[in-house]
Amino acid sequence: MTQDAGELDSLVRKRIRALRVAQGWSLEELAARARVSQSTLSRIENGRRRLALDQLVTLARALDTSLDQLVETAADDVVSSPMIDAAHGLMRWPIKAEPGMTVVRQRMTDPPPDSPSRMRAHPGREWLVVLSGTASLLLGNRRFRIETNQAAEFPTMLPHAIGAEGGPCEILGIFDRDARRGHQRAEAVGKANRPSS
Repeated sequence: MTQDAGELDSLVRKRIRALRVAQGWSLEELAARARVSQSTLSRIENGRRRLALDQLVTLARALDTSLDQLVETAADDVVSSPMIDAAHGLMRWPIKAEPGMTVVRQRMTDPPPDSPSRMRAHPGREWLVVLSGTASLLLGNRRFRIETNQAAEFPTMLPHAIGAEGGPCEILGIFDRDARRGHQRAEAVGKANRPSS
């Protein structure tokens, strides 16, 4: 067995045990779910029994995960740098494990628009947390005040707009694929409608 194979073997064993413990299951409970003996499961976790593909498939199913996730190796590209959109005061990070998801950090100084016609609606879902200051979220006919360390989550089919309240604020938002596309289209329309200087 090569060193890489040995490291993967050890990682999978640790992952099986960690997933079992995270579920709050004893060896006996996971063994029953996977239809293996408790002693077999103990030997798998402790490295005293060879890992067999058929058992890994059964264990992955019992742990409510996939075989791919169970044997996934550590990624080399753990750290990523933001894509900076200076024109909109944004930093964006794609979420590698969920290609449709995007994390956005934005500093806002303007309040949300007064006119309901400037609120936007599009498919998707957004989650945001205020990092500093206070944000004002217009959602349908309601206004929400979101203070530092508070979060909001909403379906973006509701007409919405967000801005600063009482001074600058900074938010961190997570957009699913549809919400991200809706914002990109709105930004493109905004650029096209701006008078040229």
